[in-house]
Amino acid sequence: MNKPIRTMSLFCLVLFLALMGNATYLQYFKASDLNDSSLNKRVIESAFSRERGAILVGRNAIAESKPSDDKYKFQRVYSNPWMYAHVTGSFSYYSQTGIERTQNSVLSGDDSRLFVSRLVDLVNNSSPKGGTVELTLNPEAQKAAYDGLAENPALGSDVQGAVVAIEPSTGKILAMTSSPSFNPNKLASHDLGEVAKTSKELNARDDEPTLNRAISTTLPPGSTFKLVTAAAALETGDYDADSMVPGGPSYTLPHTSTTIDNGGRACGTDKITMTQALEQSCNTTFLALADELGQDKMLEQAEAFGFNDTSLEDLPGQAESVYPTEELEESYLAQTGMGQYDVRATPLQMAMVVAGIVNDGVVMRPYLVDEVRSPDLDVLDKTSTEELSEAVGSDSAHELRKMMVSVVENGTAGVALIPGAEVGAKTGTAESCDECNNFAWFVSYGKKDGKEVAVAVMLQKVDLSNSQIAGGALAGPIAKSVMEAVID
Repeated sequence: MNKPIRTMSLFCLVLFLALMGNATYLQYFKASDLNDSSLNKRVIESAFSRERGAILVGRNAIAESKPSDDKYKFQRVYSNPWMYAHVTGSFSYYSQTGIERTQNSVLSGDDSRLFVSRLVDLVNNSSPKGGTVELTLNPEAQKAAYDGLAENPALGSDVQGAVVAIEPSTGKILAMTSSPSFNPNKLASHDLGEVAKTSKELNARDDEPTLNRAISTTLPPGSTFKLVTAAAALETGDYDADSMVPGGPSYTLPHTSTTIDNGGRACGTDKITMTQALEQSCNTTFLALADELGQDKMLEQAEAFGFNDTSLEDLPGQAESVYPTEELEESYLAQTGMGQYDVRATPLQMAMVVAGIVNDGVVMRPYLVDEVRSPDLDVLDKTSTEELSEAVGSDSAHELRKMMVSVVENGTAGVALIPGAEVGAKTGTAESCDECNNFAWFVSYGKKDGKEVAVAVMLQKVDLSNSQIAGGALAGPIAKSVMEAVID
């Protein structure tokens, strides 16, 4: 063989090997990335055209795929879209959010647990169907939470806020709603031009309607955080509900001339019981306790309840609730005792605090997905409850519940009283800056006939002046209606 032919043969061999190498790389090593790419229209159109599984609350589908007349074959439809939008999220040609995203493999039918169903569809030459996801939500509690935010004339229009309710013994999320809301049906439309327009309009709004404030917004929790401060004090063994603690009309922050008062509430002239301090939400008490306990104990207690971490695995976008980890000056440390300075919490986190107190000090991992089922409704998986931490001992939890009940019966949370039920609560009104709206908080629990629930309500913005904003008056009735929906 002469040299030119040999050279050409070697060149062709190199090209062949390069071609084989590239094909192997694309079809084996990069196959998953290419298949999941947002630019892969073949895969997107295939998924968009598939009969996707339903999302259930109880026996009712709040998201399901119905036959359509166009090339996509099936239309995703959301019933009660505004009420459940931040939980279901949306399934659109361009993206998925919420449960539609985290449970996409089940709903689309691609999950390995649906292998038998896919095999049967293949044998029968049928189009693959998605599995079904059943949520933990209680429909009556969800409606009470949604109506409390969206249909409440006392709050005015354009309310920004969130509600979370948890079953303390399991971690099941019984209600989760955020305001303002949006209509996921518009994002699931087959008119892709309208979908793009709607998405752009939603993203341009200052009130961020697609933001799930229940898990993604952190704000100063104000006086509701006094439960954490009280827990830290009880855990030292030096205090109980009847212990005498600092009271008085005002407190001067350490090493400053700045004083903080109690807003005219009955906090004594010197010493008062810890129960009275919580009943009247005495700033002076919890400022002094935080300073006395020190940052290490305060940080340890906050993190035992779940601060500085995330715990919800069923929805994307959970923000960490924050208790400062950097060394604080004493004046700042004292302010953390009343849920100010750099303390930040989500409504989910504050519901977890109350749930842990109700559950004898044990905080359970919160979850939304209860069961995963095949297209034939056979149960493939059921979520197991999981303990996250023992935030406080059972004795401390008992003392906290006793004090929270007294806050309802004798203190600032009387609006939450439910005849025939054990109800405990804590109010909160927090500040962020001089020019900002105050934030209204209300956390509570209700127990009756073996049923129990922990609730957190956060009002980030309402159409009222700061002098009219108070956690008990505004957020308390919402929490009460959610508790009644679960335990009555």
